[in-house]
Amino acid sequence: MAEITAGMVKELRELTGLGMMECKKALAEADGDIKAAEDLLRIRSGAKASKAAGRVAAEGVVAAYVTADGKTGALVEVNCETDFVGKNDDFVSFAKSVAETVATTGVTDVAALSALALALAGGSTIDDARKALVMKLGENLSVRRAVRLQTTGLLATYLHGARIGVLVDLQGGDETLGKDLAMHIAASKPMCVSSDQVDPALLARERDIYTAQAAESGKPADIVARMVDGRVAKYLAEVTLLGQDFVKDPEQKVEKLLKSRGAKVNAFHMFIVGEGIEKKSEDFAAEVAAAAGQVQKS
Repeated sequence: MAEITAGMVKELRELTGLGMMECKKALAEADGDIKAAEDLLRIRSGAKASKAAGRVAAEGVVAAYVTADGKTGALVEVNCETDFVGKNDDFVSFAKSVAETVATTGVTDVAALSALALALAGGSTIDDARKALVMKLGENLSVRRAVRLQTTGLLATYLHGARIGVLVDLQGGDETLGKDLAMHIAASKPMCVSSDQVDPALLARERDIYTAQAAESGKPADIVARMVDGRVAKYLAEVTLLGQDFVKDPEQKVEKLLKSRGAKVNAFHMFIVGEGIEKKSEDFAAEVAAAAGQVQKS
């Protein structure tokens, strides 16, 4: 039997939004397997998919750059240790220059980027500029990720503060539509453009959970099958851009909006600062106790 720690319970609560005792019990039944415990809780409670994607666990900024002709653009995420440094003008300027470098060179690999000359930096490499900022600001800084898009249509960007950045490749339509779609994506956070782009493994997992939930209703198999199909369809509508209700007009799906404007979204990218990074939790009481123990031993 695996030991169920407070940290495991905390992580499962963040994933599901459910109570501590429910999470602890599910972990015990799943022998400490957090993913299996999450599935158990979702089957029993009807909870939606993991809430972990919305967690922000690091500081920094997302920066965007689009060339003057609107055909090439980039998003980058640059991390630092504190929110204070994340708002520093030199740090923000560095991030914007990295985004411009990505757009103009086409290099998105972080290791390869570090050796390139930074845009507007007089020949200094990205890594040299980063190290100089580390010395000046007193924090570790890193370029975490970068993406670049080219289009025959137009590119639209939206930055929500500096913590969420969206880059949209739009065919047809105009700049206003592009900006509206970028803002929608930042607010509604779709996984992809259309249902055929959803990861089959993820969709299979959702179907298994819905099947288990429906089976508990005790209804006939044919009704259960229809219930599952309905829930899968609803899930796809929630996680795909085309299936979502447009934020500026909830009575209209994004797919319908695009058709009415003769437009198509070829692709989009969204970065959220710290997404997928777990910030080290500070347990000062434990640190003090550990330090006191070391003093006593010495």
